[in-house]
Amino acid sequence: MILYPTDRVALFIDGANLYSAAKALNADLDFKKLVGSFGERAVLTRAYYYTAVIEGEEFSPIRPLIDFLDYNGFTVVTKPVKRFTDGQGQTRIKGNMDIEIAVDMLELAPHIDHAVLFSGDGDFRRVVEAVQARGVRVTVVSSMKTQPPHIADELRRQADAFVELADMLAEFGRVRDPLHPPSLRTFVPEDRD
Repeated sequence: MILYPTDRVALFIDGANLYSAAKALNADLDFKKLVGSFGERAVLTRAYYYTAVIEGEEFSPIRPLIDFLDYNGFTVVTKPVKRFTDGQGQTRIKGNMDIEIAVDMLELAPHIDHAVLFSGDGDFRRVVEAVQARGVRVTVVSSMKTQPPHIADELRRQADAFVELADMLAEFGRVRDPLHPPSLRTFVPEDRD
């Protein structure tokens, strides 16, 4: 990814999508290193992290991650999950953050030169196109090395640049230890439309 020292950059991290891609690569991300690296290479305007949360539970496994990100330079955007019953009578949860990400990208577009979207969701193709029309370069970070690939072809083609998440792991990640699984990243709500 090409970043210039004077670039005003914003990160938009779809937490559920990134978690799923990293899990498929058997890796965890170091968000502090991630935000630090972008801050060293460009003018980091904002680093957003989006996730749905279950309200009313005494302890949420994602709460420590949210608190950590909030204290380490991220703007954390949350909303409560919705519960529903599927066709087989199973209770499911839904926590889609697509609209929040799209609105923030469009609102911030006049104030940045480069948007970095951490998601492979093809629903973002149109907002990427709209942000590009406002003169902003857009890089998408996801993975083609997972089975199935986590990046939608239409999103990858629309972006100005695509960065393979697996290639970033040397700098921002670590392989998961099966004997000591991470406790902070074990809950991600389903993202079902």
